[in-house]
Amino acid sequence: METPYGISGNPCFGWQLDSNGKGATQSAYQVVVTSNQKEVWNSGKVISDQSQLIRYDGNDLLPGERYVIQLSVWDQSDQEVKTSSWFETAPEKLQGQWIGAITRAESNLPKGRGWHSPSLKKNREFYDSIPEQAKRSIMLRKEVMLQKEIRKARIHISGLGHYELSLNGKKVGNSEFAPLWTDYDQSVFYNTYDVTNSLQTTDNAIGVMLGNGMYNVIGDRYRKFWVSFGPPTLLFQLNLEYEDGSKEVIKSDESWKYAPSPITFNDIFGGEDYNAQLEQEGWNTTDFDDSEWKAVVVQEAPKGTLKPQLAPAVKIQKAHEVVEYKQVDSSTYVFNMKQNLAGFPSIRVKGKAGTKIKLIVGERINEEGYVTQKSTGGPHYYEYTLKGEGVEEWQPRFSYYGYQYIQAEGVSYKGDDQSELPELVDLKSSFIYADAEPIGSFECSNEIFTKTHHLINNAIKSNMQAVFTDCPHREKLGWIEEIHLNGPGLLYNYDLTQSLAKSVMDMADAQRENGLVPNIAPEYVDFSKESWGADFTDSPEWGAAVVMVPWQYYEFYGDDQLIRDYYPVMRDYVDYLTTRADSGIVSHGLGDWYDYGEHGAGYGKNSPISISATSHYYLCIMKLLAAAKLVGNDADIKKYQALAQEIKTAFNREFYNKETNQYATGSQFSNAAAIYLDLVERENRQRVLDNLVADIKAHGNRLTTGDVGNRYLFQTLADNGLNDLLFEMMNHYEAPGYGFQVKYGLTTLTEQWDPERGNSWNHFMLGQIEEWFFKSLAGIKPDPDKPGFKQFFIEPELAGDLTFVNASTASLYGEISVNWKIEDDQFNINIAVPVNSTATFVLPEEIKAEERSVQLVSGNHSLSYSLKRPGS
Repeated sequence: METPYGISGNPCFGWQLDSNGKGATQSAYQVVVTSNQKEVWNSGKVISDQSQLIRYDGNDLLPGERYVIQLSVWDQSDQEVKTSSWFETAPEKLQGQWIGAITRAESNLPKGRGWHSPSLKKNREFYDSIPEQAKRSIMLRKEVMLQKEIRKARIHISGLGHYELSLNGKKVGNSEFAPLWTDYDQSVFYNTYDVTNSLQTTDNAIGVMLGNGMYNVIGDRYRKFWVSFGPPTLLFQLNLEYEDGSKEVIKSDESWKYAPSPITFNDIFGGEDYNAQLEQEGWNTTDFDDSEWKAVVVQEAPKGTLKPQLAPAVKIQKAHEVVEYKQVDSSTYVFNMKQNLAGFPSIRVKGKAGTKIKLIVGERINEEGYVTQKSTGGPHYYEYTLKGEGVEEWQPRFSYYGYQYIQAEGVSYKGDDQSELPELVDLKSSFIYADAEPIGSFECSNEIFTKTHHLINNAIKSNMQAVFTDCPHREKLGWIEEIHLNGPGLLYNYDLTQSLAKSVMDMADAQRENGLVPNIAPEYVDFSKESWGADFTDSPEWGAAVVMVPWQYYEFYGDDQLIRDYYPVMRDYVDYLTTRADSGIVSHGLGDWYDYGEHGAGYGKNSPISISATSHYYLCIMKLLAAAKLVGNDADIKKYQALAQEIKTAFNREFYNKETNQYATGSQFSNAAAIYLDLVERENRQRVLDNLVADIKAHGNRLTTGDVGNRYLFQTLADNGLNDLLFEMMNHYEAPGYGFQVKYGLTTLTEQWDPERGNSWNHFMLGQIEEWFFKSLAGIKPDPDKPGFKQFFIEPELAGDLTFVNASTASLYGEISVNWKIEDDQFNINIAVPVNSTATFVLPEEIKAEERSVQLVSGNHSLSYSLKRPGS
């Protein structure tokens, strides 16, 4: 983070260096931290090339203070450069009270996680029994008189489920759906804003609009589940520091007032309605008469611990224009935005007061040409009631959906003569996702692969919200297997230093007393067998994320803090799996979910559930063992070394067939997972690999793995020199394969290989091929002995008939790029190594060269080699 607010504990500092030459390195550094021009830490001149993860080691940092970082760096020639930055610490404690329109005790809101009503009728009956104040968006306001010059002003705010903050009529910040979702019984986020230059020296008006979000899911339209942590609620604190040195705190309390907002309905699953006739002009400015407004009530505080939000906010990242449209009846148009995404429409419209426009969004259209939500959950829609004053602009604030098409009902468009209907002047589709910095790029000579990268990347963005969701419409839930099975692909493409830290927090918050980490985090809904008829709460392939994600974070960033902080959580989960094991074999869970075959998608069917569950049990033990070594827990090292050997022995006893040299059913998952996770005894490895290849060829060079097994299949082939086979498996336009979706004309990756067989057309679940694109085809690999990319490998593979690959990513040290091409039997490669890091270029086997590796210092390198070609 650059110049962040809300830092607690001792932070780490890091910096990137820049140079036009080769071999530039850092020889020394000095960090000085000051507060109010007083030095609180001085590292002294440290002779070291370390430029990341420099931990503050001074006096305790005071809450709510700004600290200036003064940095000096010396290069290899002992030339010094200087720069500076700053950070602010979190306040010691927010003093405000939680306020709103109604208390939880009076709200009649459902209690418990994922409460379900048996029918839509009863759902509506219960919805109608909930008081309006407990489900309606409300506006809150407070006026503040300032009589002295301001030196510093900070707003700390948490509005649940979501809020929109304004100061003197202007929105503060540019995020959507703040704060980010959490398990509100465990953690509650607040945001901090610098409003020093936004305050007036006299009267000031604070305005807050609240919506339900995931805090209060109780809509009477489409519902995946109902869950409520309470009615909409606000915690607010404005810290003022005056030029004369005095301080003042303005906080949420009983002096605030509220009124219903023009948002008459808002639900994260059902959509949003807005009646512009109910607007109260100037409600969030001074000189507004709020005598008709009601006094707020003090509410019960959420149970969760209040924390500053450090993970990136969700923002509108791009607005898509209408590409095609069709009038389907006298007052209905369907607009094709040509990009499937997560977001909401924004409109400009004019017409008579009281007339209404209804917007239905979806991924598909039916045979009659209307938008259908049959596969993605409906009804979800947006309704706008006009106030009749010129061109009106509106977009939803507290609901979003996954869609490509927008159906506008009750409108005229493009100069139609139907004057009784409102005229839709303009329509846009707002693409929202977390503001994590994009750092990756990939293209190659193979059209399928290049377009596949874009499909997967758009699906990642669509589901990179407050949590990494499965889909942006039907569920919006954080199914955690996606994070670790697609982890490298995510990390090559985005800066996830803060996002993944939140993901691990969510998993830890969801962990139960017995150590179980459920399949979704936050666990908003009870997916137990008693509630759903099948158990979707507990599957080792999913729970393994709590062990794997901290390790993937360490591999890419060199930062072991997540492993250290969550080591007890990781250990408790492994110990939970041990309680479920029978003679070392774990037999519960979803298996290789959505594995491919003639059978319907769902539970793994090509491979036994037990081989999938046990292999992930072993994976978790091995990573926990490595973590025990990292944290120096000798007792755990001894314990889990013995347990790992027991599990490996049990795995081979139970699943390995000595006659056929295969595991379990001989499926691609069974053999690939056993090889990749190092469960195969060394003397059997080649025979098992040969059987894996034989099975692939027996299926016409097509995969049979699923959500879980894809990664292990792809990486097993890549790690064993079988990239040509993997190339052939993916270089076609049939299902299963990404080319089928490219040919289908999709813009995001779908839930199933054949889009017509699956529900969602916006899942990144099957996107594990991204790891192959970056790690194998481009060859950008972390050094397992030196995590964090200060030293790394460039080891490209010349697969199939590829003639060029261009790829880049960014480490903490700067951009890494690889561009190679084959031309006239020459292999030409350009490699960019960040300053203060080094790389080892491992030459492809197809190259004529005596030395098989080349050490590269920082800078740009252009290399050329002859290829080994038959007859050349």
